[in-house]
Amino acid sequence: MPVQPGSLLRPLTLHAALLLAVSPFAPAVRSACGQDAPACPTSIRGTPAHSWFADELWAKVGRLKCLRCHRTGGDAADTAFVLQDPAASLDSSPQQILQHNLLAFAAAARLESDGHWLLLQKPLGELEHGGGSVLTADSTAHRLLVEFHSRVHAAPAAQNTPEQSPASAPQDVLTAARQPFFAGVTLANDQQVLRKAALSLAGRLPTDTELQQVAAGGRQALAEIILQLQHEEPYYQRLREAFNDIFLLLGVDGNPDSTVLSYEHFEKTRLWYQNHDLTQIADENERRQAGYRLANEYRQALLEEPLRLIEHIVRSERPFSEILTADYIMVSAYSARGYGVYDQLRPQFKNPDDPLEFLPVRLQALVGRNKSENQESASGFYPHAGLLSTFQYLSRYPTTETNRNRLRARMFYLHFLGVDVLELAARGSDAAAATARYPIPTMQAAECVVCHQTLDPVAGMFQDYWRFDANFSIYGRRKEGWFTDMFAAGFEGETLPPEDRWRALQWLAERTVRDPRFARTMAGHAWQMLTGRRPLQPPQDIDDPLFGAKLRAWEQQQCELDTISRRFIADGMNFRHLIRDWVLSDFYRAESLQSPDVTEERLAELADIGVVRLLSPEQLERKIVAVFGRPWGRLNEQTAMLYGGIDSKEVTERAVDPSGAMGAIQRTLANDVACRNTALDFSRPPTERLLFPDIEPDVVPGRTAAADARIRQTIAGLHQRILGRSDAVDSPEVQQTFQLFSAVVADAAATGRFEPQEIWHCRQGLQGPVPDPHYTVRAWRAVITYLLRQPEFLYE
Repeated sequence: MPVQPGSLLRPLTLHAALLLAVSPFAPAVRSACGQDAPACPTSIRGTPAHSWFADELWAKVGRLKCLRCHRTGGDAADTAFVLQDPAASLDSSPQQILQHNLLAFAAAARLESDGHWLLLQKPLGELEHGGGSVLTADSTAHRLLVEFHSRVHAAPAAQNTPEQSPASAPQDVLTAARQPFFAGVTLANDQQVLRKAALSLAGRLPTDTELQQVAAGGRQALAEIILQLQHEEPYYQRLREAFNDIFLLLGVDGNPDSTVLSYEHFEKTRLWYQNHDLTQIADENERRQAGYRLANEYRQALLEEPLRLIEHIVRSERPFSEILTADYIMVSAYSARGYGVYDQLRPQFKNPDDPLEFLPVRLQALVGRNKSENQESASGFYPHAGLLSTFQYLSRYPTTETNRNRLRARMFYLHFLGVDVLELAARGSDAAAATARYPIPTMQAAECVVCHQTLDPVAGMFQDYWRFDANFSIYGRRKEGWFTDMFAAGFEGETLPPEDRWRALQWLAERTVRDPRFARTMAGHAWQMLTGRRPLQPPQDIDDPLFGAKLRAWEQQQCELDTISRRFIADGMNFRHLIRDWVLSDFYRAESLQSPDVTEERLAELADIGVVRLLSPEQLERKIVAVFGRPWGRLNEQTAMLYGGIDSKEVTERAVDPSGAMGAIQRTLANDVACRNTALDFSRPPTERLLFPDIEPDVVPGRTAAADARIRQTIAGLHQRILGRSDAVDSPEVQQTFQLFSAVVADAAATGRFEPQEIWHCRQGLQGPVPDPHYTVRAWRAVITYLLRQPEFLYE
């Protein structure tokens, strides 16, 4: 619901709700799709004719229905009607792609057979349409086809055939109807963005020096600091955490020493810890515990290897394409023992007893217990292909006799090309009928082919990893050879050459990183890392009254993705630059609407901008450290799961809205953190205090104007430190908190009798006694508790 200006409590559980907040701190509003790009959707459309095609026929029929098959690499790629996929190219402009598709539809509208118009009849499943029936005669989509067909045939060719380029048409046709996308949106200023980014990326508050640099240098200084933040050690922990949220690699079933490292190829080395010499530990129980710890650290090292690969690539400023093309893996001294390569690597480790110090290494080709299980390799090395060929990725997404690597293929498309293959076409309405009609439905039935022609070739690329029992083996070829009732191994219409069979995943990776969708997907992963949200998917329900608004939201985000992706490619695929560009974008800076008087359509357009999410347990713990100097220490294990964490197995999505249990944890956290830190801060010398450097417990409200001023100044400082709010000392927000502080002190005074110091639990660990004869220390604790319950602290 809307809140009034001056309210400290803002609704942050829904992205759209934030946009209703009226901010008194609205900086200048800019309208752009990226820092140096035009507003794409307006320039795409050009003339009214192009606008109608873009907003109606293309958005609601061409993209959603026709493009699935009528595209390069699609099932209808060999027909005369081939469309261009905007997602498959960063070289062609949106105008050029729209022009091509408009011409293709116009040409198709003129084709007829025996008095039947092909464009109108084929989508109904008539006239031998290879894609079968994709529309019904009474659907909105088919009515749009009829309308387009009428426009083509009703007017002179010069008008109905779009010969002129949209780029040459007037560019302001839609400006009257469409306001700039960020019009009326409050954008955070550079210093606010710096605080948000510093907490998100490095788990700390910005320094005074950094704030001064941004104040003096503006956007350029902010951009440089964002890059610097990504060189700090806490950033790499955040990076691994974010990419596990995407790939879920920590969710491998079973003990990784028995699943990641198989019995067939690592029989003699994978359980090395069971025979590790711990005789130097005399106490039997202590020795047993040390053995458990050794096994757990080894298993953790194995699980983290793929995430450490991502870290290594970013840390070393290597092209991010190496997440697929790296011809090495990362191993620690512990996991190296499991692979049987520790002896040769030992001199390279700084500390062989550190289970989480990692080095890049190329493994030799796998040698099985039986010669038939030896890995074929023309180079003599394991054919590493970044994450794709890691045993962890293959174990996390296993195969079965009936699945035939299709799960792996689906996740490949989703993780690295941003395509959910299951969304290419609706499920077949009658699988039994398709099976009865076609000998091989997945290769012959139109409703099956649309997915399987894309999915099955990539599934075939994993054919050398054909084992179902990971405890025994992951690598291994099917004895009968690969399936002949599947499309041949390959990628996007290109068939895998037989001589590259042994390095199939490398062959696949090389082509994937050249696909424009790869750069765009990595830009999407960076957005998810910053916001916790995946990029928008295009709306599907064309009868939704808000379809147009949702379409515009998706188009604008795609425009920003394309702009950032182009820079990403030009910069050598440096992942740090993706983060920098998103942080500098209006999508990240958006905070609220300057007026709550907006339409439902406008809210739908702006529903996914800005950073509005409940902090994860890990992020919240880091924020507590940033503000108070030490962690709460209880947002772990089961408490973390109750607070919306994931285990990467059964629970794979983080909670976005608080539950009752999470609310209880928030209350406990606020009470406990305030208790632990209020008196502790007063026990420090003033120059070392984080919360109360300019006030003492003997400053009591209501006694003098100077005392009240000092209290208000301290409150404003707490608002800034804890909430990130730049509230003036005479603001309603500060007055509200001042009233709370004064009321607590007054209530205590009214009782006439109370202990002259904090309760015992809140006095633990003090650097010295902190008398509280006026109850002000406990009143400040109440203030801290109150602030820790605010959305500005609990949300990002």
